[in-house]
Amino acid sequence: MATFLYRLGRLAFRQRWYVTVLWLAILACAGLSAVQAPAAPDEGASMPGIEAQKAFDLMEQRFPGARADGASAQVVFVAPDGQKITAADNRSAVDTAVGDMAQGPQVAGAVNPFTAKAVSEDGSTAYATVTYKVKADDLTDAGKRALEDAVQQARDAGLTVEVGGTALATQPAAGGSAEAIGVAIAAVVLLITFGSLAAAGLPLLTAIVGVGISIASIMALGSALGLSMTTSTLASMLGLAVGIDYAVFVISRYREERGRGHAPQEAAGLAVGTAGSAVVFAGLTVIIALAGLTVVGVPMLTKMGLAAAGAVAVAVVIALTLVPALLGVFPHAVMSRAARKRPRSAEAGAHNGGTRWARFVLRRPVPVLLVSVVGLGALAIPAMDLQLGMPGDEAKPTSTTERRAYDALAEGFGPGFNGPLTIVVDARRADTPKAAVQTIAEKVGATEGVVSVSPARFNATGDTAVFSAVPATAPSAEKTKDLVHLIRTERPAAESATGATFEVTGTTAMNIDIAQKMQDALIPYLAIVVGLAFVLLLVVFRSVLVPLKAALGFLLSVLAALGSVIAVFQWGWGAGLLGVEQTGPIMSLMPIFLVGIVFGLAMDYEVFLVARMREAYVHGDRPGQAVVTGFRYSARVVAAAALIMMAVFSGFVGAGESMIKMIGFGLATAVLLDAFVVRMAIVPAVLGLLGERAWWLPRRLDKLLPHVDVEGEALGRRATALPVPAAVGADREEARI
Repeated sequence: MATFLYRLGRLAFRQRWYVTVLWLAILACAGLSAVQAPAAPDEGASMPGIEAQKAFDLMEQRFPGARADGASAQVVFVAPDGQKITAADNRSAVDTAVGDMAQGPQVAGAVNPFTAKAVSEDGSTAYATVTYKVKADDLTDAGKRALEDAVQQARDAGLTVEVGGTALATQPAAGGSAEAIGVAIAAVVLLITFGSLAAAGLPLLTAIVGVGISIASIMALGSALGLSMTTSTLASMLGLAVGIDYAVFVISRYREERGRGHAPQEAAGLAVGTAGSAVVFAGLTVIIALAGLTVVGVPMLTKMGLAAAGAVAVAVVIALTLVPALLGVFPHAVMSRAARKRPRSAEAGAHNGGTRWARFVLRRPVPVLLVSVVGLGALAIPAMDLQLGMPGDEAKPTSTTERRAYDALAEGFGPGFNGPLTIVVDARRADTPKAAVQTIAEKVGATEGVVSVSPARFNATGDTAVFSAVPATAPSAEKTKDLVHLIRTERPAAESATGATFEVTGTTAMNIDIAQKMQDALIPYLAIVVGLAFVLLLVVFRSVLVPLKAALGFLLSVLAALGSVIAVFQWGWGAGLLGVEQTGPIMSLMPIFLVGIVFGLAMDYEVFLVARMREAYVHGDRPGQAVVTGFRYSARVVAAAALIMMAVFSGFVGAGESMIKMIGFGLATAVLLDAFVVRMAIVPAVLGLLGERAWWLPRRLDKLLPHVDVEGEALGRRATALPVPAAVGADREEARI
């Protein structure tokens, strides 16, 4: 492989203008196709295999014309202090507002609180439910404005009015600003790391080209493959992350080879042949992690994972072709100013911070290992109390009307009112459908933890009914989860007595079922991803213990990151510092996202760092010296890449949405722990303790595994044939490649 990539790098360098124009043409074609492509369909949030989704689908089938997923607004009216909402003036203001809401465009109906008995016991609060014929995304500005005008009219009459539901829901801020901040911080870090504007700008340029091609391709194929814009979120984030990383490692190796005295074209070939080999296998580990999302069984996650995997593949190909081509355009500009003055020594100093740190760890491997493992283990303890869910309006800032509506309903009607359970009864096989539905409603209403049950609503044929059951506890409370399980556990008795069947759905039940599905999928996902990556790293490093150490280190870092997320967002430790106003369960998708994304990035750092150690070991360094050599050439670049990723992810912590804060905090923490604790401390400590055994591989397995030459062994003669620079010759053992 190293020889093939070496030739590819030289070819791209030599044909730099053709390669550059080709990539720009691909970007233009993808962009043009995206502009001309029809709009992608709304993929929705279907979660096959869970009861709440089955009940949802049954409602869609049995109640045609009434969209179960249509937009809705829950308008909460609160009377001024000391007054009742039923007072003549207040009631008149509510009646007028609800009447105006009912006349709005796209409205299916608006239920007056006084006719629906939707008034709190103390008479201070009432709510009206407005339903729409279309989904929230399809609501027109005129439809939203009609609702807002009616609400403002009631406020002008002296009432406090807040709006919950999906019709006017505050949408999370787009990630564009966070990504722009991340790119700006990345530029600063790269400039400090490389000391050259060209070297700092080139990784950003190639990463942006790769992300542009990936996103445009997703948009172009959106209609044919059912890919919505949400599919591109993960592809954009990871494409930018790995695109910068991969370019940084190739450019860093190019500068190193130039510092050894190689001509620009030869240095580009050697950089792609060695660092490029690591890029290929690092990219494969990321692709494995993303493609593994298919085992979760959620169509949306599958599409996001495969689209992001495609973006990573594009980033790999760009690093192997466009990066060396641009190195041909700027062969000297990417070198630091000192290197341009002293081209054969400046890039190959015998000692640096990475060397000193590696030697420090190798002198004290046991204390460093113990402190690192104990520290990560302590951070991972909260993970034992993981509670999954989907935070709703209660997790939004109090500045939003949805949060204020949630609080007003909870105060006026009880905490469970914000998360009613929807019971869908299929009475086709019952002798008397109405009696069967009535019996089931009574049994559900008598269940401990249910406060009230609404009258049943039948479909046109009278064989299916829907009613709501209000829990005594909040939607995200553990007792509400227990109540849903209790209703389902006691279901067989009611079904056998009536001949009808029923299922529990609604937003609360849907969130509970999704959380359970994600929790059940986490272990199989981990096993598949870690198992396949172990095999891949086995081929790369030709060692049993190094891949095992990599997998265990990743598990330790991801558990510590998950524990940190739970401590802040579930337990509330330091939540105020991050602007988290309401703690609760961890978002159901968070562990899966955390595992997938962090695994990919962690294996990037593992491959780049350890591959350089393996290269030194294969070329004659002793095990301890190979560790020092690997840190000497890779530690600074790995640290810079990690800082860039942390900056990108930390930008999302400042978002208003609790879920976005959680994702940003979790990913930034995971990168911090994995790059600077696992890869920089645990890896050299373990390799120092293992010595020669770290690179042990059974002979039979050695014969079975393919030889891919990631270390560039076939290129060794090219490097050693040239004279060694004076600065390198002073410490030949560390400089040997």
